[in-house]
Amino acid sequence: MTSAFLVFLVLWLLALVGTFIPVIPATALLLIGGVAGVFLKGYSGAGDTVFLAVLVVLTLVSSFADNIATAWGAGRYGGSKQAMWGAIAGSLAGLLLGPLGILVGPLLGAFAAELLLVRRPVDEAARSAFGTLVGLLTGMAAKFVLNLLIGLWALWRFWGQGPSLF
Repeated sequence: MTSAFLVFLVLWLLALVGTFIPVIPATALLLIGGVAGVFLKGYSGAGDTVFLAVLVVLTLVSSFADNIATAWGAGRYGGSKQAMWGAIAGSLAGLLLGPLGILVGPLLGAFAAELLLVRRPVDEAARSAFGTLVGLLTGMAAKFVLNLLIGLWALWRFWGQGPSLF
């Protein structure tokens, strides 16, 4: 096991957890882990340049997938931009409630935004909040799968490259 492998592994695991906790920059951790891994193993020119370029593109795709899915869910169920921002604020507030707050926070945040800011009737606000939650969860799932696959690819690349720690 090399230092590049170990450093990437730790940052990748944090990134996977960060996929579900909005205050942890999951995609940035993944990219930082990849860059750190390349330089810890010893930068070796074209192969590493291609690896880093593909890693940047894949982390951007992962990041945008999350945002696009949230917007899709809100739009599909008639949600407003305020509902999306309410869902994000609810996600952050939901962190105080533990695992249940990750689901309840965005739902309540979107609902409150639709009800109080957009002034929609309760049934329309509830439909919009549900759509925003569907979008958020779809985005989280897509981001998790992408980050999982990116991480496995990078771990495979770092395995056995560079001086062994043991």
